[in-house]
Amino acid sequence: MITATAKLMLPLLTPREPAATASVVLPENIMSSGRWTKDQLKLAFHLYCQLPFGKLHQRNKDIVALAKLIGRTPSAVAMKLVNFASLDPAITSTGRSGLGNAGKTDREVWDEFHADWEKLASESDQIVQGLRGVEASAIDATELAPTEIDYTGETKRQVVETRVKQAFFRKAVLSSYAGKCCMTGLAEPRLLQASHIVPWSQDRANRLNPRNGLCLSALHDRAFDRGLITVMPDLRIRVSAQLRGGAKQSFAQSALCALDGSEIVPPERFVPDATFLAWHNEHVFLGD
Repeated sequence: MITATAKLMLPLLTPREPAATASVVLPENIMSSGRWTKDQLKLAFHLYCQLPFGKLHQRNKDIVALAKLIGRTPSAVAMKLVNFASLDPAITSTGRSGLGNAGKTDREVWDEFHADWEKLASESDQIVQGLRGVEASAIDATELAPTEIDYTGETKRQVVETRVKQAFFRKAVLSSYAGKCCMTGLAEPRLLQASHIVPWSQDRANRLNPRNGLCLSALHDRAFDRGLITVMPDLRIRVSAQLRGGAKQSFAQSALCALDGSEIVPPERFVPDATFLAWHNEHVFLGD
C-alpha cells in the first residue's frame, strides 16, 4: 500500500531537479513501523527543510538514509516529507499541494520549530545520536579546524554544536535557492555561502531561521556583509554609491555594479523576511 501510494505521489513533485553530546532517552517505539512518533517527525521535518521540493522522492540518498535510521521505508519517509509540503505556504502558493495528509502532530512539529529554529537543529542531532548509540556529533572531526579539534570538554562541545547549527542553516538556505547564487546564478557549491541578512551575533532568535538567509557567491557574500550591496524588501538589489563611484575596474562593474536595480532569483522556499532585509538596509548598507 505504501509503495503504491508513493508511486501516485511522484507526479505531484516538480521535475526540477549534529549538537549536544549528551545521550537522549528515546521512546521505545521510535523504530516501529506503525504510527509516527514525535521524534521521527522532528527528524523528517529537519530533513524536509534541507531538501528541494523536487527531490522529495524515495530514491533520494538522504531520504534512504533517514528511513534506515528510523526503521521505515524510503517511500514512507518521502510521503511524510510531502505531507509537510502541504503545510508550506511557499509550496502551496505556487499550486503544488503535496499529499495533503498532514496530521495534527505534523502541524505541531511545524509550528514548534518555526518558532525555534535552534531547537530543531539541536534536538534533531540529539535524536540521531541517540539512535546511533554514540556520544559524538554527526559532524566529522575533519570538518573542524585543527585548533578546534584539539579542544576538549565543554569548549569542544560548544564548537561542535555551533557547527551542527551552521550546517543546518547552510543546507536549508542553499536548497531553497536550488544551490545557486541568487544574484548571479553561480552553481559551484564550493564558492557559495549561506549569508545571514541579520548577522549571527545580532539576532540569536533568528540566526538559524532560513528566512534570514541568502545564497550568495563568496564575492557577493563579502560585499553584502560589508554593506556594499543590499537587497531591498521587494527583492531588488541596490549597490552602494561608494562602490559605484569608485569601481573603475571592468570586473567590479560587471560583477557588482551592474546588479544595481535588478531582482534576485527568489527561492523556492524560505523567502527572505522583509523585516530582516529592512534591518540590513538600515544598519549595514552604506547607502548613497
